[in-house]
Order: sequence, then C-alpha cells, then structure tokens
Amino acid sequence: MARSTRSDLPPPESDPNEKLTVDELCAELKVSRSTFYDWRQKRRGPRCIRLPNGDLRVRRRDLDAWLATREVA
Repeated sequence: MARSTRSDLPPPESDPNEKLTVDELCAELKVSRSTFYDWRQKRRGPRCIRLPNGDLRVRRRDLDAWLATREVA
C-alpha cells in the first residue's frame, strides 16, 4: 500500500475571511517587506486593514481578488 505524501493531499481549504500578517503575505508571494510597502505606497498592493495598534492585515479574499486582477493569459 502506497503511503500518501504531502503532495498527494488536496490543498487545505482557505478561509476567505482569514487575515494575513504582512510577514505571512510576503512569504506567500515571495517578496520582501520593502516591496510590499512600495506597492502600498504606489497603491498597487492588495487592500489592507489597519489595526488600532498600527499593524496591517490583508483578508485572504482581498489577496485572492488582487492576484486575480494580475493574471496574464
């Protein structure tokens, strides 16, 4: 009987309301924090939520929508 590996498993369902930290977003997109903040300054990044303590969060659904607008054929 073959053992299943991580690549055999279906991807986990992501919660569209999940809020990602800047570090999580940068790790997922494989970009530096400075690149992310550059995109934000130029209004080219995904929509963010600013928390009362000043930290930023990005909703999973906003990230997915932002990525979808950048797809190329």
